[in-house]
Amino acid sequence: MKVLLGPSSFAAVDKTPLMRLIEAGFEVIENPYKRKLTKQELMVLLPGVTGLIAGLETIDREVLEKSDLKVVSRCGSGISNVDLKAAKDFGIKVYMTPDAPVTAVAELTVGSMLCLLRSVSLTDNDLHQGRWSKRIGLQLQGKTVVIIGFGRIGRCVAKMLGPFNVEILVVDPNIENDHLEFKNVTILSLEDALPKADIITLHLSGNYEILGENEFKLIKKGAFLLNAARGGLINESVLCMALKTGHIAGAWLDCFREEPYTGELTQFPQVILTPHVGSYTNECRSRMEAEAVDNLLKSF
Repeated sequence: MKVLLGPSSFAAVDKTPLMRLIEAGFEVIENPYKRKLTKQELMVLLPGVTGLIAGLETIDREVLEKSDLKVVSRCGSGISNVDLKAAKDFGIKVYMTPDAPVTAVAELTVGSMLCLLRSVSLTDNDLHQGRWSKRIGLQLQGKTVVIIGFGRIGRCVAKMLGPFNVEILVVDPNIENDHLEFKNVTILSLEDALPKADIITLHLSGNYEILGENEFKLIKKGAFLLNAARGGLINESVLCMALKTGHIAGAWLDCFREEPYTGELTQFPQVILTPHVGSYTNECRSRMEAEAVDNLLKSF
């Protein structure tokens, strides 16, 4: 049996998950491009493959129908890149690892939030260029943070923000008045939350546009935007215009509609860009890869 490793990197931190596949008798095919596979590349690699350790590649009906897959084991949270109905139609089992990336992504989100408010990347660049220029920043304390998507990662971000004494507004149609242990959380619609936001952070599944031209008009001038979810959630052209006018004071993006990303956002010094590394910690990668292999092996 053959297993294809879809993620751009796998077992780079700990070889155990890879060795478990080999010891179980699988022929392992690694991602030869070391980046997100295109749909066409995936379809070329899949013939004869019965198990896929999946990253973020497009796994739609056409891909599944033309494959020999029995199992898709997603290495990460969210399976919006997998056509679940098609998988069910073809009898293909689908798994994910929803818990493993939570802390890593939440920590990076809060860290990036602080970096934006204090212009860390800008002052770092100034000093590396020989310029001793001090910039007045902002404190996180007292700010209104809108968390769009209140699943595992969104809730973890809310917990981490607790000591900063911020006001947290949550946008999530799947939650009504269930605040759980969050005493400082208010649930609002997107239209009501955006005008109040000093900081907006995205943690929802799916890849449909949620912040387009109309939504950006609702955001007050000087707000900050963070996206650790999916690139398609934000209209990048509209974001670029908002950055040019100063309507958006700064942004951190860890995911993009097209990856690797080389677009216009690279021209804005007030934007922090990271190459989809939310889950890239030793602890997270080890756990995520181990769970993905567990899921694949138990399905066989």
